[in-house]
Amino acid sequence: MSVVIEVAVRRPADPAAQPGQPLLLFLHGFGSHEGDLAGLASFLPNRFDWVSLRAPIGISASGFAWFPITTPGQPEPAPVHDATEAVLQWLDSNVDESTPVVPIGFSQGGLMVTQLLRHSPARFAAGVVLSGFSLDAVLPGDEELARLRPPVFFGRGDADGVISPQTTARITTWLPAHSTLTEKVYPGLAHSISAEELGDISAFLDEAVPTTDA
Repeated sequence: MSVVIEVAVRRPADPAAQPGQPLLLFLHGFGSHEGDLAGLASFLPNRFDWVSLRAPIGISASGFAWFPITTPGQPEPAPVHDATEAVLQWLDSNVDESTPVVPIGFSQGGLMVTQLLRHSPARFAAGVVLSGFSLDAVLPGDEELARLRPPVFFGRGDADGVISPQTTARITTWLPAHSTLTEKVYPGLAHSISAEELGDISAFLDEAVPTTDA
């Protein structure tokens, strides 16, 4: 089944912005919407443009999902693939291929970050996975991703009651083999994002995507 990204919110145009300014691609979690992670932008480096996409599957009046939940932590590969292709098609239509793009995803959106890297390893400058997980499958782009090893930030709380320990163990094994990993575990943090974590993400972005002269 083909799905399409129909709604996105973007940072207001900046007349002083330089061509090729790096772009943060926000991917929200299950049951949320495109306005959610956009609120993180003010805590991250101002030199980044940003866009926040709405997931294609409506599950309530204001809640959306990238793919259905069947078995928690073990999504069916086909709808995950469809959602990944929809995001890549949106990027192809709306973002110049020379623009450095960093997907930032929370929970189900975190899995989407890993999927984008796996499907198009050379397209993304880095990735940020927040309380997320990875698909339990071997994908065609995995070998190339393991060769390139892009910078990835993986942050999670040790009190997360949504993502199971077994699901977390899968991504903590997978990421070091396929990325240049920065992993942070926050004591007492549940399925959420903390101010400390935002500071760590900001520092990661400054290091992973250096400023280039115009």
